[in-house]
Amino acid sequence: MQNIVYAAPVAGVLALLFAFTKANWVRRQDAGDSTMQDIAARIQEGAMAFLKAEYRVLTVFVVIVAGLLAVANMGDAARSPLIAFSFVMGAAASAIAGWAGMKVATDANVRTTSAARTGLPPALQVAFSGGAVMGMTVVGLAVIGLGGLYLAYSGSLFPGDLAKTINVLTGFSMGASSIALFARVGGGIYTKAADVGADLVGKVESGLPEDDPRNPAVIADNVGDNVGDVAGMGADLFESYVGAIIGAMVLGLGYDVVQSTGADRNIAPILMPLVIAAAGIICSMAGTLVVRTKEGGNPQHALDTGAFGAAAVMAAATFGIAQAMWPAQGALVLGSTNPVLWWEVGVATVIGLGTGVAVGLITSYYCSMEKPPVDSIAEQSKTGYATNIIAGLGVGMESTALPIIVIAAGVVGAASVAGLYGVAVAALGMLSTTGIQLAVDAYGPIADNAGGIAEMSHQDPAVRERTDKLDAVGNTTAAIGKGFAIGSAAMTALALFAAFAQTAGIQGIDISKPIVMAGLFVGGMLPFLFSSMAMSAVGDAAMEMIEEVRRQFREIDGLLEGRAKPDTARCVEISTRASIRRMIAPGALAIVTPVVVGFGGNVFGPGMGPEALGGLLAGVTVSGVLMAIFMSNAGGAWDNAKKSFEGGGYKMKDGAVHKKGSEAHNAAVVGDTVGDPFKDTAGPSLNILVKLMSVVALVIAPLIA
Repeated sequence: MQNIVYAAPVAGVLALLFAFTKANWVRRQDAGDSTMQDIAARIQEGAMAFLKAEYRVLTVFVVIVAGLLAVANMGDAARSPLIAFSFVMGAAASAIAGWAGMKVATDANVRTTSAARTGLPPALQVAFSGGAVMGMTVVGLAVIGLGGLYLAYSGSLFPGDLAKTINVLTGFSMGASSIALFARVGGGIYTKAADVGADLVGKVESGLPEDDPRNPAVIADNVGDNVGDVAGMGADLFESYVGAIIGAMVLGLGYDVVQSTGADRNIAPILMPLVIAAAGIICSMAGTLVVRTKEGGNPQHALDTGAFGAAAVMAAATFGIAQAMWPAQGALVLGSTNPVLWWEVGVATVIGLGTGVAVGLITSYYCSMEKPPVDSIAEQSKTGYATNIIAGLGVGMESTALPIIVIAAGVVGAASVAGLYGVAVAALGMLSTTGIQLAVDAYGPIADNAGGIAEMSHQDPAVRERTDKLDAVGNTTAAIGKGFAIGSAAMTALALFAAFAQTAGIQGIDISKPIVMAGLFVGGMLPFLFSSMAMSAVGDAAMEMIEEVRRQFREIDGLLEGRAKPDTARCVEISTRASIRRMIAPGALAIVTPVVVGFGGNVFGPGMGPEALGGLLAGVTVSGVLMAIFMSNAGGAWDNAKKSFEGGGYKMKDGAVHKKGSEAHNAAVVGDTVGDPFKDTAGPSLNILVKLMSVVALVIAPLIA
């Protein structure tokens, strides 16, 4: 049984080889004329400069935290300072995945523009192939890291001590989550500061088209698409994927603690999450091969075929894996009163897959053009800015209901068939095809950049029309990706919460206890404080960007007339400096708070620290998931309401057509500007906040128990 874990690193190597092949294919495509290449080079230079600056800061953070982890885990036979090594490896793997994905995405954008000159199908292939590199790099490095460390720890360093092996392995998840939070917050601040400046001054005040080369902030805006939605989303799903695997492995350890119904000791509940992840990689690679469209076709259908097809194959594969690995007589896993059979584990995983698809479809409904929620926002835009914003807030709040009901049903359903372990594998099932899910997500910003390059290099209008078609689908796929990430965050957080309780030695959380209720209140407050920090950072950076764009329009003679070039480097510098400086406080809040509550609670009495921390995790999970859904969906709906006016214009219920540049369109642009930090900074960062705090709690559980 132990040897089956080699499937994980083998699948990881295959994923990296697949990504390498795709990256080489992208680079061999035509990069267009010299003007296109010059614009693309400036976007790539700005994106990589941001990553270098971000990674310099994060290197210091990783070294400090690794040192603290090593010292805190010395002198106890049940723990090991090697948890610090796992932490560093998790952080490094996340950073490498972000770097590789960003590099290929910025190679693919101009080649997508060039391909769009000949038709929609080749443009889709280039953009999606660039996204596939990000997706396969993320899952490949994740399973190589986890599988490799597990083999090293269980095979030679801690032979026979599975509890110590898994405890040390949790550091990998903490490293991944830490990098993800900083990447999401930093990238979100960067992209939205540039986007707000480009939209409010360029579009609303000066009447310039989207991505007009006269706009000084337009290069920074295109750079931001990459640092926020490629590197940021990649780090987000990397930590979600790793967290789901680790949560299931820790709860699988509880099986060994409880009992086996078979005669022989079996470690299937611990190893099965790695094998499921390996199978998901193969299904994802197969799914990417069927993403095709024809001229005049709908790219959304092509992407859905690949993503949902991979999920369907994965559902069948899960039953085969469970039958092959699970103890024949069943197992008493944590949270189960009767032996859990192999088919019940398969059902729990499929429940997770179904929950993820359902949340994605609901998100698509609330965020897609020509659907009632987005149309309602566009309709309200005819009466001004205020009604547009009120409508967007209302849609965002309404959009929390169905996903929460679906997630709640998924949690109860998975737990009813396989206990808390079932919830953990359901979360993993939701993320098992992360490779293709992330490929679909990363495709969006590549298509968006392609449209910007087409506009700035003055391509034929047909080229921009094709890239806009790809970009409109990309907005929806990005919203669906955020829905997947948030839904998985809820289930993964519950699994990690159960793992924390198991490790800390507590049977449950009694909310009638004052210390627990205090933790609940503080936890419920944290997403609001965290969002405030992120939104304020975007607002401050955007103010500086707006003033700079106005200054250039005012002081550079002939800029608006097209006789002079803007200073785009200055705008890139403003976004980079602001994002690096302002990402520290929100990240520190997520890491420090569980430590303070966990150790501080013990001051009031033995065992009160874990209970206080349990209350904190419960509060932050409920509040954070609701806030994340609200903010992400409101922002996505505002964005596509704005896009409804672009192109041929939007036809209101009274028959009047409001076109681009109209007052209704300007109101929609302002609404989109409000929604930008909702959907690209605070919203998607909240699901990382929830999981990072759970992972930190899990890591310190042995210290506060």
